[in-house]
Amino acid sequence: MSINACFAADYSDARARFRDAANGAGAHLTAIQHPLRGPRGERLFTDVAWVGPADATRAIVTISATHGVEGFCGSGCQVASFGLLKAGELPAKTALIQIHAINPHGFAWLRRVNEDNVDLNRNFLDHTKPYPVNEGYEALADAILPERWDDEGRAAADAKLNAYAQQNGPAKLQWAMSGGQYSHPHGIFFGGHAPTWSNRVISRIFRERLGAMRSLGIIDYHTGLGPYGYGEIIAALPLGSPSAVRTREVLGKEVTSPDDGSSTSAPLTGVNQPALVGLVPNAVCIGLALEYGTLPVRDVLDAVRADAWLHAYGDLDSPQWRAIKATMRSAFYGDADDWRSAVWGRAEEVTRRVLAGVAAG
Repeated sequence: MSINACFAADYSDARARFRDAANGAGAHLTAIQHPLRGPRGERLFTDVAWVGPADATRAIVTISATHGVEGFCGSGCQVASFGLLKAGELPAKTALIQIHAINPHGFAWLRRVNEDNVDLNRNFLDHTKPYPVNEGYEALADAILPERWDDEGRAAADAKLNAYAQQNGPAKLQWAMSGGQYSHPHGIFFGGHAPTWSNRVISRIFRERLGAMRSLGIIDYHTGLGPYGYGEIIAALPLGSPSAVRTREVLGKEVTSPDDGSSTSAPLTGVNQPALVGLVPNAVCIGLALEYGTLPVRDVLDAVRADAWLHAYGDLDSPQWRAIKATMRSAFYGDADDWRSAVWGRAEEVTRRVLAGVAAG
C-alpha cells in the first residue's frame, strides 16, 4: 500500500481503512460505539486493534484523534503501522495496540474538541479539586471568542490579542489561549468539568487491558504546531519522573518538554500522558506526543477560534459553516503528498526506536 493510500478523506473513510488494515494484519478488533452521530447521521466508534499475543507483557500503544480533526494524521500513521508491525513479526510477548479515533465525534465534525466542546487533552485532571485559573485567558476571553465573527468584530478582537502579545510576548499569548481553561464552556481549550466519554473509554482500556504490561510505549499523534511536516517528540510528563527519564533515554535529545520551554507547545493542564502512565503502574513507560506542523501557529489558533464561534453563535448550515470547516481541516491536516510522506517517514523512525526501547525495558 502506498503511503497516500493510508490517509483518508473523512472519519468514515478513515475507519474503513483502519479496520481493513487491521484485519489484514491479523488484529483482534473491538468497536466501542459513541452515543451520538456524525454530521451525515453516521454512527461513530472508537476502534481498538490488538496485534500480537493476548498475554503480551510489552506493547506499543498508538492513539489517534485525541483532538478529533487531528485524526487524519494519526489514522494514516496507524494504518501504515500495520504494515510495519504485523502479527508474527513482533518480538516475543510484544503487542501493537492501536486506539483509533478516541474522539470520533470531533473527528467526524472536524473539531479539535468533543461533543461538549471539551478539549480531551485538557480533561485529565482531578475534577473534585479546584480547577487551575488561566489568568491570561480570563483577561482575553471576549477577544479570543468574540460574539461577532465578521471583519469589524475580528478586527477589534485581534487588536486586543495583538496588544497583549506586544506587552507580554507571543509565547505568553499562546499559553493564555492554549494552556487550558475551565471557566468558559463555549471557549477554546476548555477542559470540562467532568471526565468526558473519550476520557472514560481510554482510561478503561488502560486499566482493564494493559494492567499486565511491564514495558509500554505510548505514541499519541497530534498536528498543528511546529514546522511543516516535522514531527516533534513531546514528552508532556513531569520533569524527572521515571517515564520522562525513560523517554529521554530511548529517544535522546530530540525529546522536548512544555515545562522546560524546549517545546513548541505551551505548558498545559489536564494532559493525557501522565494520567495514562499512572494507570499502568507496573510498567516501564515511554510516553510521547508526536506533533506535526501544518500552518503558522496564529493561523491554527484563529481556525480554532472560528470553529468555536461557529458552534457557539453561528449557523451550522451555511456557506460560512463550510468555509470554517475547510479552514479547520487545512489547519490540522497537510493534505499533500510531501506532507504525508514526511509524516510517515518520521512516524516509522520513531516507532522503530520506541519498539527497541520497549523490547529492552
